Amino acid sequence: MIPGTVLMLDDFMVRATLAGIAVAVAAAPLGCLVVWRRMAYFGDATAHASILGVALSLALSFDVFIGALAAALIVGLAVGSQTGRILASDTLLGVLAHSALSLGLVAIGFVQGVRVDLSAYLFGDILSVNRIDLALMWGGSGLILAGITRHWQGLLTTTMSAELAHAAGIDPRRENLVLTMALAVAVAVSIKAVGALLIAAMLIIPSAAARPFVRTPECMVLLAAGFGGVSVLGGLGGSLAWDTPSGPTIVVVASMIFVLSRLVPVRT
Repeated sequence: MIPGTVLMLDDFMVRATLAGIAVAVAAAPLGCLVVWRRMAYFGDATAHASILGVALSLALSFDVFIGALAAALIVGLAVGSQTGRILASDTLLGVLAHSALSLGLVAIGFVQGVRVDLSAYLFGDILSVNRIDLALMWGGSGLILAGITRHWQGLLTTTMSAELAHAAGIDPRRENLVLTMALAVAVAVSIKAVGALLIAAMLIIPSAAARPFVRTPECMVLLAAGFGGVSVLGGLGGSLAWDTPSGPTIVVVASMIFVLSRLVPVRT
């Protein structure tokens, strides 16, 4: 590696910025799909479940990324398989989201011999990201983008109509599984940066802000990624200037962008 690059990666703000951009890139296509499908609560449920995965990781002494990924994936698959069979989808998501979060917080209290900073997992600690974290985050983001790109047309068709997908020879269950797996990876990738309670915000807010300004799905994804990147840069800058928590500050900037997007007149 070039020496200058090593020095650059030793700068915690550079690492934090790269981590935030990884989150924005991963969240953009998934957030657009979540907004189109009106699945905002689904993102919340998978994110909250990640805390249970964190507790299991700490108790069993394996990587938090793996635990968060496994828990988010299990909850996502459980929701996908049971929605409409037992309870209405929003009810099922509410039960799973809050149950998994509460169980995870209680379980962390029983972990012996490990000092746990709960706020770091709930709200993120992007300034403490190291090189290994960066590699995992960008690797996860690349995996998400590769999967979404390969299945993009199928995901779009399934989003419009399951019947239309069947007519086009597309299996909606397969596409929903792809989306669930991608969301689980996004949660695991993002938990270090913005925390379990704010991941859903980074999925939804930039995408919702981009929606009024675009006419094609692809443009919405690109604009959502841009808004997410601006949120990261603005949030980190604001956090440094005013000594505020980085993760919540990033989401506050994203929220300001959303409000401004509703105030700007859009030509129809």
